[in-house]
Amino acid sequence: MQAVLLILTPLFPALCALLCWFVPALRPDKARDRFVLASLVASFLLTVALCLTSDGSLTLFTISQNLPVVAASDGLSRLFSILMSGMWLLSGAFSFGYMAHEGAQRRFYTFYLLTLSALLGLCFAGTLVTMYLCFELMTLLSVALVLHSLTKEAVAAGMKYLLYSIAGAMMGLLGIFFFTANAVTPLFVPGGTLSPDAVASQGPLLLWVLLITVIGFGTKAGMFPMHGWLPTAHPIAPASAVLSGVITKAGVLCIIRVIFYVTGADFLRGTWVQTALIMLALITVFMGSMMALKVTVLKKRLAYSSVSQVS
Repeated sequence: MQAVLLILTPLFPALCALLCWFVPALRPDKARDRFVLASLVASFLLTVALCLTSDGSLTLFTISQNLPVVAASDGLSRLFSILMSGMWLLSGAFSFGYMAHEGAQRRFYTFYLLTLSALLGLCFAGTLVTMYLCFELMTLLSVALVLHSLTKEAVAAGMKYLLYSIAGAMMGLLGIFFFTANAVTPLFVPGGTLSPDAVASQGPLLLWVLLITVIGFGTKAGMFPMHGWLPTAHPIAPASAVLSGVITKAGVLCIIRVIFYVTGADFLRGTWVQTALIMLALITVFMGSMMALKVTVLKKRLAYSSVSQVS
Protein backbone atom coordinates (compact mmCIF):
# COMPACT_ATOMS: atom_id res chain seq x y z
CA MET A 1 0.00 0.00 0.00
CA GLN A 2 2.77 2.44 0.91
CA ALA A 3 4.55 1.79 -2.40
CA VAL A 4 1.39 2.71 -4.30
CA LEU A 5 0.94 5.89 -2.25
CA LEU A 6 4.58 6.91 -2.77
CA ILE A 7 3.93 6.90 -6.53
CA LEU A 8 0.33 8.13 -6.56
CA THR A 9 0.60 11.03 -4.10
CA PRO A 10 3.07 13.15 -6.14
CA LEU A 11 1.63 11.95 -9.47
CA PHE A 12 -2.05 12.61 -8.77
CA PRO A 13 -1.97 16.46 -9.01
CA ALA A 14 -0.09 16.22 -12.32
CA LEU A 15 -2.77 13.89 -13.74
CA CYS A 16 -5.46 16.31 -12.58
CA ALA A 17 -3.56 19.17 -14.22
CA LEU A 18 -3.58 17.36 -17.55
CA LEU A 19 -7.33 16.79 -17.25
CA CYS A 20 -7.82 20.44 -16.36
CA TRP A 21 -6.03 21.49 -19.54
CA PHE A 22 -7.26 18.92 -22.08
CA VAL A 23 -10.83 17.95 -21.08
CA PRO A 24 -13.33 20.26 -22.86
CA ALA A 25 -16.00 19.66 -20.20
CA LEU A 26 -13.76 21.46 -17.69
CA ARG A 27 -13.45 24.65 -19.78
CA PRO A 28 -16.40 26.48 -18.11
CA ASP A 29 -15.29 28.37 -15.02
CA LYS A 30 -17.65 26.73 -12.53
CA ALA A 31 -16.90 23.20 -13.70
CA ARG A 32 -13.15 23.83 -13.65
CA ASP A 33 -13.24 25.45 -10.21
CA ARG A 34 -15.15 22.51 -8.75
CA PHE A 35 -12.74 20.05 -10.37
CA VAL A 36 -9.65 21.92 -9.12
CA LEU A 37 -11.04 22.11 -5.58
CA ALA A 38 -11.89 18.40 -5.62
CA SER A 39 -8.39 17.63 -6.95
CA LEU A 40 -6.75 19.64 -4.17
CA VAL A 41 -8.90 17.96 -1.51
CA ALA A 42 -8.14 14.49 -2.92
CA SER A 43 -4.42 15.30 -3.11
CA PHE A 44 -4.42 16.42 0.52
CA LEU A 45 -6.22 13.23 1.58
CA LEU A 46 -3.70 11.11 -0.33
CA THR A 47 -0.90 12.97 1.44
CA VAL A 48 -2.52 12.33 4.81
CA ALA A 49 -2.93 8.64 3.95
CA LEU A 50 0.76 8.36 3.04
CA CYS A 51 1.76 10.21 6.20
CA LEU A 52 -0.15 7.67 8.29
CA THR A 53 2.15 4.91 7.06
CA SER A 54 5.53 4.09 8.57
CA ASP A 55 8.95 5.01 7.23
CA GLY A 56 9.76 3.39 3.92
CA SER A 57 11.30 3.91 0.48
CA LEU A 58 10.77 2.84 -3.11
CA THR A 59 13.36 2.92 -5.90
CA LEU A 60 11.60 4.29 -8.99
CA PHE A 61 14.51 3.87 -11.42
CA THR A 62 18.29 4.27 -11.50
CA ILE A 63 20.31 6.75 -13.52
CA SER A 64 23.46 4.80 -12.71
CA GLN A 65 24.54 2.32 -10.06
CA ASN A 66 25.15 5.06 -7.48
CA LEU A 67 22.37 7.42 -8.60
CA PRO A 68 18.97 5.90 -7.85
CA VAL A 69 15.79 7.97 -8.02
CA VAL A 70 14.02 7.09 -4.79
CA ALA A 71 10.72 8.07 -3.21
CA ALA A 72 10.81 7.81 0.57
CA SER A 73 8.67 8.68 3.57
CA ASP A 74 10.12 9.78 6.91
CA GLY A 75 9.22 12.22 9.64
CA LEU A 76 10.58 15.27 7.83
CA SER A 77 8.87 14.45 4.53
CA ARG A 78 5.56 13.86 6.30
CA LEU A 79 5.76 17.20 8.12
CA PHE A 80 6.55 19.25 5.02
CA SER A 81 4.12 17.40 2.76
CA ILE A 82 1.19 18.00 5.12
CA LEU A 83 2.09 21.69 5.46
CA MET A 84 2.57 22.20 1.72
CA SER A 85 -0.46 20.28 0.48
CA GLY A 86 -2.64 21.84 3.22
CA MET A 87 -1.55 25.38 2.40
CA TRP A 88 -1.92 24.65 -1.33
CA LEU A 89 -5.49 23.49 -0.70
CA LEU A 90 -6.42 26.55 1.38
CA SER A 91 -4.85 29.01 -1.06
CA GLY A 92 -6.56 27.28 -3.97
CA ALA A 93 -9.95 27.33 -2.25
CA PHE A 94 -9.74 31.10 -1.72
CA SER A 95 -8.30 31.83 -5.20
CA PHE A 96 -11.34 31.27 -7.40
CA GLY A 97 -12.96 34.67 -6.83
CA TYR A 98 -9.65 36.45 -7.25
CA MET A 99 -8.66 34.58 -10.41
CA ALA A 100 -12.02 35.38 -12.01
CA HIS A 101 -10.67 38.91 -12.47
CA GLU A 102 -7.20 37.82 -13.58
CA GLY A 103 -8.17 35.75 -16.62
CA ALA A 104 -6.49 32.68 -18.14
CA GLN A 105 -7.69 30.54 -15.25
CA ARG A 106 -7.25 27.29 -17.14
CA ARG A 107 -3.52 27.94 -17.61
CA PHE A 108 -3.11 29.15 -14.04
CA TYR A 109 -4.75 26.12 -12.41
CA THR A 110 -2.95 23.69 -14.71
CA PHE A 111 0.42 25.01 -13.55
CA TYR A 112 -0.88 25.37 -10.00
CA LEU A 113 -1.56 21.63 -9.86
CA LEU A 114 1.66 20.74 -11.69
CA THR A 115 3.70 22.77 -9.20
CA LEU A 116 2.00 20.96 -6.31
CA SER A 117 2.99 17.65 -7.93
CA ALA A 118 6.65 18.73 -8.06
CA LEU A 119 6.50 19.96 -4.45
CA LEU A 120 5.14 16.65 -3.19
CA GLY A 121 7.84 14.85 -5.17
CA LEU A 122 10.39 17.08 -3.44
CA CYS A 123 8.95 16.29 -0.01
CA PHE A 124 9.11 12.54 -0.58
CA ALA A 125 12.52 12.53 -2.29
CA GLY A 126 14.81 9.90 -0.82
CA THR A 127 18.14 10.96 -2.34
CA LEU A 128 19.95 14.15 -3.28
CA VAL A 129 19.49 13.46 -6.99
CA THR A 130 15.74 12.87 -6.59
CA MET A 131 15.46 16.04 -4.52
CA TYR A 132 17.34 18.07 -7.13
CA LEU A 133 15.23 16.80 -10.03
CA CYS A 134 12.00 17.73 -8.22
CA PHE A 135 13.49 21.05 -7.10
CA GLU A 136 14.32 22.04 -10.66
CA LEU A 137 10.96 20.84 -11.95
CA MET A 138 9.20 22.91 -9.30
CA THR A 139 11.20 25.98 -10.34
CA LEU A 140 10.36 25.67 -14.03
CA LEU A 141 6.66 25.04 -13.37
CA SER A 142 6.28 27.85 -10.83
CA VAL A 143 7.72 30.41 -13.28
CA ALA A 144 4.36 30.25 -15.09
CA LEU A 145 2.64 31.38 -11.88
CA VAL A 146 4.84 34.49 -11.76
CA LEU A 147 4.45 35.21 -15.49
CA HIS A 148 0.69 34.68 -15.41
CA SER A 149 -0.54 38.17 -16.35
CA LEU A 150 2.11 38.46 -19.13
CA THR A 151 2.51 42.19 -18.52
CA LYS A 152 5.90 43.82 -18.94
CA GLU A 153 6.38 43.81 -15.16
CA ALA A 154 5.31 40.17 -14.85
CA VAL A 155 7.69 39.02 -17.59
CA ALA A 156 10.57 40.94 -15.98
CA ALA A 157 9.73 39.47 -12.56
CA GLY A 158 9.46 35.98 -14.02
CA MET A 159 12.82 36.24 -15.75
CA LYS A 160 14.45 37.54 -12.59
CA TYR A 161 12.91 34.70 -10.58
CA LEU A 162 14.11 32.17 -13.16
CA LEU A 163 17.66 33.54 -13.34
CA TYR A 164 18.07 33.61 -9.56
CA SER A 165 16.59 30.11 -9.30
CA ILE A 166 18.88 28.70 -11.98
CA ALA A 167 21.93 30.30 -10.35
CA GLY A 168 20.94 28.83 -6.98
CA ALA A 169 20.25 25.43 -8.51
CA MET A 170 23.69 25.38 -10.14
CA MET A 171 25.25 26.06 -6.74
CA GLY A 172 23.19 23.23 -5.30
CA LEU A 173 24.26 20.95 -8.14
CA LEU A 174 27.89 21.47 -7.13
CA GLY A 175 27.07 20.01 -3.73
CA ILE A 176 25.28 17.06 -5.27
CA PHE A 177 28.37 16.16 -7.31
CA PHE A 178 30.72 16.35 -4.33
CA PHE A 179 28.48 14.86 -1.63
CA THR A 180 27.23 11.98 -3.77
CA ALA A 181 30.79 11.05 -4.70
CA ASN A 182 31.87 11.05 -1.04
CA ALA A 183 28.82 9.41 0.56
CA VAL A 184 28.61 5.86 1.85
CA THR A 185 25.02 5.64 0.57
CA PRO A 186 22.95 7.81 -1.79
CA LEU A 187 19.93 7.60 0.55
CA PHE A 188 19.14 10.27 3.12
CA VAL A 189 20.20 9.09 6.58
CA PRO A 190 19.72 11.04 9.85
CA GLY A 191 23.16 12.10 11.02
CA GLY A 192 24.67 12.26 7.54
CA THR A 193 26.12 9.96 4.92
CA LEU A 194 29.61 11.37 4.30
CA SER A 195 32.41 8.82 4.34
CA PRO A 196 34.79 9.28 7.32
CA ASP A 197 37.72 8.96 4.92
CA ALA A 198 36.33 11.77 2.76
CA VAL A 199 35.83 14.01 5.79
CA ALA A 200 39.39 13.34 6.93
CA SER A 201 41.00 13.93 3.53
CA GLN A 202 38.73 16.61 2.02
CA GLY A 203 37.19 18.29 5.07
CA PRO A 204 38.12 21.93 4.22
CA LEU A 205 36.96 21.53 0.61
CA LEU A 206 33.68 19.91 1.65
CA LEU A 207 33.04 22.81 4.05
CA TRP A 208 33.30 25.26 1.14
CA VAL A 209 31.02 23.06 -0.93
CA LEU A 210 28.53 22.92 1.93
CA LEU A 211 28.45 26.72 2.20
CA ILE A 212 27.89 27.14 -1.54
CA THR A 213 25.23 24.42 -1.58
CA VAL A 214 23.26 25.91 1.30
CA ILE A 215 23.37 29.39 -0.26
CA GLY A 216 22.22 27.85 -3.54
CA PHE A 217 19.18 26.11 -2.08
CA GLY A 218 18.66 29.14 0.17
CA THR A 219 17.93 31.16 -2.97
CA LYS A 220 14.44 29.69 -3.03
CA ALA A 221 14.01 30.58 0.64
CA GLY A 222 15.02 34.20 0.00
CA MET A 223 18.28 33.86 1.91
CA PHE A 224 20.83 36.70 1.63
CA PRO A 225 22.65 37.29 -0.72
CA MET A 226 20.38 35.45 -3.22
CA HIS A 227 17.17 37.16 -2.13
CA GLY A 228 16.82 39.77 -4.88
CA TRP A 229 13.97 38.02 -6.70
CA LEU A 230 11.57 38.15 -3.75
CA PRO A 231 10.48 41.83 -3.72
CA THR A 232 10.11 41.76 -7.50
CA ALA A 233 8.20 38.49 -7.97
CA HIS A 234 5.86 38.52 -4.97
CA PRO A 235 3.83 41.67 -5.75
CA ILE A 236 3.36 40.58 -9.38
CA ALA A 237 2.40 36.91 -9.01
CA PRO A 238 -1.31 36.13 -8.43
CA ALA A 239 -0.02 33.09 -6.52
CA SER A 240 1.95 35.22 -4.10
CA ALA A 241 0.48 33.41 -1.08
CA VAL A 242 1.92 30.05 -2.07
CA LEU A 243 5.04 31.60 -3.56
CA SER A 244 5.99 33.13 -0.22
CA GLY A 245 4.27 30.66 2.09
CA VAL A 246 5.09 27.34 0.44
CA ILE A 247 7.64 27.49 -2.37
CA THR A 248 10.14 29.35 -0.20
CA LYS A 249 9.84 26.49 2.31
CA ALA A 250 11.07 24.13 -0.40
CA GLY A 251 14.44 25.83 -0.04
CA VAL A 252 14.29 25.33 3.73
CA LEU A 253 13.54 21.63 3.25
CA CYS A 254 16.54 21.21 0.93
CA ILE A 255 18.84 22.97 3.41
CA ILE A 256 17.67 20.68 6.23
CA ARG A 257 18.23 17.61 4.06
CA VAL A 258 21.77 18.68 3.13
CA ILE A 259 22.87 19.62 6.66
CA PHE A 260 21.16 16.92 8.74
CA TYR A 261 20.78 14.03 6.28
CA VAL A 262 23.87 14.31 4.03
CA THR A 263 26.79 16.07 5.71
CA GLY A 264 25.52 15.64 9.27
CA ALA A 265 25.26 18.37 11.88
CA ASP A 266 28.49 17.21 13.55
CA PHE A 267 30.43 17.99 10.37
CA LEU A 268 29.17 21.60 10.49
CA ARG A 269 29.18 22.18 14.24
CA GLY A 270 31.86 24.59 15.49
CA THR A 271 33.22 25.45 12.02
CA TRP A 272 33.54 28.81 10.31
CA VAL A 273 30.76 27.74 7.93
CA GLN A 274 28.34 27.48 10.85
CA THR A 275 29.21 31.04 11.85
CA ALA A 276 28.86 32.25 8.26
CA LEU A 277 25.45 30.64 7.84
CA ILE A 278 24.21 32.11 11.15
CA MET A 279 25.35 35.56 10.01
CA LEU A 280 23.63 35.16 6.64
CA ALA A 281 20.44 34.06 8.40
CA LEU A 282 20.55 37.09 10.71
CA ILE A 283 21.10 39.44 7.78
CA THR A 284 18.17 37.82 5.97
CA VAL A 285 15.89 38.31 8.99
CA PHE A 286 17.00 41.93 9.40
CA MET A 287 16.51 42.80 5.73
CA GLY A 288 13.13 41.06 5.68
CA SER A 289 12.02 43.05 8.73
CA MET A 290 13.15 46.31 7.17
CA MET A 291 11.32 45.48 3.95
CA ALA A 292 8.13 44.68 5.86
CA LEU A 293 8.48 47.98 7.78
CA LYS A 294 8.87 49.90 4.51
CA VAL A 295 5.74 48.30 3.08
CA THR A 296 3.76 49.12 6.25
CA VAL A 297 4.88 52.76 6.22
CA LEU A 298 4.10 53.07 2.51
CA LYS A 299 0.60 51.66 3.01
CA LYS A 300 -0.05 54.10 5.87
CA ARG A 301 1.11 57.04 3.75
CA LEU A 302 -1.11 55.96 0.86
CA ALA A 303 -4.08 55.55 3.21
CA TYR A 304 -3.45 58.98 4.77
CA SER A 305 -3.14 60.54 1.31
CA SER A 306 -6.45 59.00 0.24
CA VAL A 307 -8.24 60.28 3.36
CA SER A 308 -6.76 63.76 2.84
CA GLN A 309 -7.99 63.87 -0.76
CA VAL A 310 -11.50 62.82 0.29
CA SER A 311 -11.57 65.50 3.00
